[in-house]
Amino acid sequence: MNLFISDAWAQGDPTGGGLLGLLPFVLIIVVFYFLLIRPQQKRQKQHKEMVANLSKGDEVVTNGGTLGKITDVGENFVTLEVATGVQIKVQAHAVQAMMPKGTVKEA
Repeated sequence: MNLFISDAWAQGDPTGGGLLGLLPFVLIIVVFYFLLIRPQQKRQKQHKEMVANLSKGDEVVTNGGTLGKITDVGENFVTLEVATGVQIKVQAHAVQAMMPKGTVKEA
């Protein structure tokens, strides 16, 4: 009956070896580290430093897009003056970016 069906013989390891087969996965992990993880950690570090250096008189934008001038800095909260006589209290880590001086008057 072997006339029409050939015998199937076991072949060698197609990847060329145990460690060589893991090489694509290692390369993918390295690429993810340098393109995704490392830049995100750098941004987090910069944001943490910015929040730690907030001071009275700084003009900032919150995550929600609120533009204001810092009038008081607490341990976890900052008070923003968003209009003359209108102050709001937001969490310090909700401050997204520092704005150049004079931005509040222009807006």
